Amino acid sequence: MRRNRPLWLLAPDGLLMALIVVIPLILALWISAIDLDQYTLRRWVRAPFVGLGNYVESFGSGLPHAIGISVSFAVLATIATVPIGIAAALVTQNAYRGRGLVRAVFLIPYVLPSFVVATVWRTMLQPDGVVNAWLHRTGTLWLSGPNSYWTLIGVEIWAAWPFIYLMALAALQSVDHEVHEASAVDGATWWPKLTRVILPYLRGPVLLACLLTTLSHINNFTLPFVLFGAPAPDNVNVLPMIVYVTSFQSLRFGLSAAMAVLSLVLIAIPLFVYLRAVRLDVHE
Repeated sequence: MRRNRPLWLLAPDGLLMALIVVIPLILALWISAIDLDQYTLRRWVRAPFVGLGNYVESFGSGLPHAIGISVSFAVLATIATVPIGIAAALVTQNAYRGRGLVRAVFLIPYVLPSFVVATVWRTMLQPDGVVNAWLHRTGTLWLSGPNSYWTLIGVEIWAAWPFIYLMALAALQSVDHEVHEASAVDGATWWPKLTRVILPYLRGPVLLACLLTTLSHINNFTLPFVLFGAPAPDNVNVLPMIVYVTSFQSLRFGLSAAMAVLSLVLIAIPLFVYLRAVRLDVHE
């Protein structure tokens, strides 16, 4: 009986995980296999079973385009935030007067709610807004047309780079002072010291931050929703937006559930690859 006590201690967490994760996931899988819409919603238990029909239809309803937009937007935003975050971490690593204020300023984009960030940028990017006034342009459309894609990437970079900064700064703080002293004794200049001493310590935390940031970009709904509205322009019709529009505007709940399940599979692939790589690293 005593051997089983630790397992019983996990029972509340297991029950909570079942209520929050497992049961909703099972319901989502079931809804994705039935033809649930505004007409069959009242008796959804008796809704027609279509099997993989919703999954097949989703590929003809703009899902591949949304996947391409989401992945490219997430990858570009992550690539841009990594050097910014590492540079900011290097700037605030060593003690100097005013470092605390600089660190606080760097964290402002990260601590602001996404709704506030998107609202402020939406106001600034209006045809008669501050951005066009700064650039001496008149009536440039940043929230529609081909510019909307780069607008989404730019605003996402501004809001997301402090996370890379935090992860890189935490890794830098864990570097032993003896390493810095040894490199100074060897006469290493700042570039060899950065590339051969400091950056190797950042490899693991930054890779983890890149994975989490990329998944966060793909899952980001608030920013494109507030910036562009729903339905969004075709250039920024990312996965969360197409699922939202299909579910709450077109009222195709079965189809939107299938899209959400496919989105979950897409997100799980890089996560599985990372966990597999970490497990192999540990065994080696």
